[in-house]
Amino acid sequence: MAIQFNADEILGIAEGIEKNGQAFYRRAAEVAKEEGLEKLFLELADWEAGHEKLFAQMRAGITDEERSSTAFDPEGESELYLRATADAHVFVANKDAAALIKGKESGEEILRLALDFERDSILFFLGMRDMVPARLGADKVDEIVKEEMRHVAYLTQQLGILGK
Repeated sequence: MAIQFNADEILGIAEGIEKNGQAFYRRAAEVAKEEGLEKLFLELADWEAGHEKLFAQMRAGITDEERSSTAFDPEGESELYLRATADAHVFVANKDAAALIKGKESGEEILRLALDFERDSILFFLGMRDMVPARLGADKVDEIVKEEMRHVAYLTQQLGILGK
């Protein structure tokens, strides 16, 4: 039997990723040297907070079936697996995401690091997407991917502006 996860598990991890993103961007704002970057990083932190709220609302609105487990898992190992996967790829949760910025990086370096994390989150959610059957909320995972793709587009645009 293939491993499957439910929308509740995926959305819980999405909320954690967004919290870690907020910490990262707030730290970036603290060390920003280039003009206008403090405002940009605070805007990105607020965007992450908005996505965290969106994912929490999505999670609150899922059905009992979407919240149900797809396999016998009395120890909650499915969710632990998902968290471990996210921790290994996105804003490493077992470390302080803000500590990834030492304060010596340029704004461009921080934006590139942020872009890598956003891409990692897309890859994570795309990987998880195939593990969530339609009846258990695959459409909600698709919404998460679209939100993260907006982050990548915005960061790419900001890198272009910064490079001019």
